[in-house]
Amino acid sequence: MTRTLDPDTYASLLTRYQPKVIETEAENDAAIALAEELEHRPHRTPEESAFLDLLVTLIQRFEEEHYPIPVASPLSMLLHLMEARELKQEDLVGIIGSRGVVSEVINGKRSISKAQAKALAEFFHVDVGLFI
Repeated sequence: MTRTLDPDTYASLLTRYQPKVIETEAENDAAIALAEELEHRPHRTPEESAFLDLLVTLIQRFEEEHYPIPVASPLSMLLHLMEARELKQEDLVGIIGSRGVVSEVINGKRSISKAQAKALAEFFHVDVGLFI
């Protein structure tokens, strides 16, 4: 469904707030405050909703650039899952190999093989992609 916007009302919003690419924390904070105000407005107009969408896009762009979400390594995922389930190295013996192999994987001296990733995924009931 396409929104029908009144061009004069939308232009007035754009003139009033003059949105632009966010470059600083202060600009981001101001954009967030305005977005929150618009988000909680009880009777938001279609023009305000369109403007809110624009603000959110600008905020997301800034935050993705300045606060990237780190990608976890297969080893860090394994260590996290082990900690969450209170497992020790010994608990993985037989699942991914011998005591020595488990120790090498846990200590980062050996990477997780595809076969081990599959076995770990089955053991932890998670997607195999976490370990590849």
